[in-house]
Amino acid sequence: MKKINIFPILASLILTTSCNQMKEEEVLEIGMKSCKTIAPFIQKLGASAANTAFSSTENNTKGIVLIDVTKNYNDSNRKVFADSSWKKFGYMGAITTDDKGNTYTAAIPFVNTLDLPYEKMNIVYKIDAITGKMEVFCALPKPAKSDGMVPFAILGIYFDCHSKKLYVSSVATSNSEEERGVIFVVDVATAKVIDTLSGYDAIGIFVGGNTGIKQLYFGSARTSNIYSVELNKNGRFRTKNCVKEISLDNLGSRGNDKARRIRYDQYGNLVIQGIDFNYNLAAQTNKLETGYKFVYNVDKKIWEFASILQ
Repeated sequence: MKKINIFPILASLILTTSCNQMKEEEVLEIGMKSCKTIAPFIQKLGASAANTAFSSTENNTKGIVLIDVTKNYNDSNRKVFADSSWKKFGYMGAITTDDKGNTYTAAIPFVNTLDLPYEKMNIVYKIDAITGKMEVFCALPKPAKSDGMVPFAILGIYFDCHSKKLYVSSVATSNSEEERGVIFVVDVATAKVIDTLSGYDAIGIFVGGNTGIKQLYFGSARTSNIYSVELNKNGRFRTKNCVKEISLDNLGSRGNDKARRIRYDQYGNLVIQGIDFNYNLAAQTNKLETGYKFVYNVDKKIWEFASILQ
């Protein structure tokens, strides 16, 4: 009988396990500790690095702009910068920045689909930190064209400082009857998709760890629920089983908000920006928002509603 040397197999398993293990303090910092860097090109524009922010909601402007404001912000003293490449791909939605100052965004329909035809769906764009130019970063798998498709594609985008991965949520494959959305995990170093979570239409997405577990939180585009799914250290899905964490049902003035943006505040509370979203083609960037704060109950291991934010 031939003997098999199992040492290399055991060594590989041990190495793989140790690489995916995370220290408690490491997990607790996920989503709390920012790695976002100001892009070098911003300083060359003459903008104030400390008081700049990208916006896709500036007076219905196509593309995105860079706004330079002071602490005492008002319309008369702010400066607005925009490169011609920032508007050539249409109206933009969610925006996120990585640890090198590169900015990522994706197009959304605005009133109609003229700027977001089927051929341009599921594309992530990148503003290079050095050149300041916007170009295609990666084209996600295109959905099969069919009747009844929703007129939207990428709704959420988020860079995780911990794993250096980009999370992108798309509803391009969904129709009015079936939820077929996909959350993609993209390696920013290669612009390649390394993992997916299918079957969920998601808007706001966020990676956090202050519950002691590294989780991707995402807001449903069809209901007022916010779900979570566990991630491993390298940013892949540790499981495909999603857990309902929070509901915005009957909260706020509308009572049926969807979570457009999810983040921690400085104390580790979940702060959620909710909007009215029903897959309708309208001026989505001008939707009124309501802020919600949830506090984590360590003993019960649940998120509890705390307040409406003004």
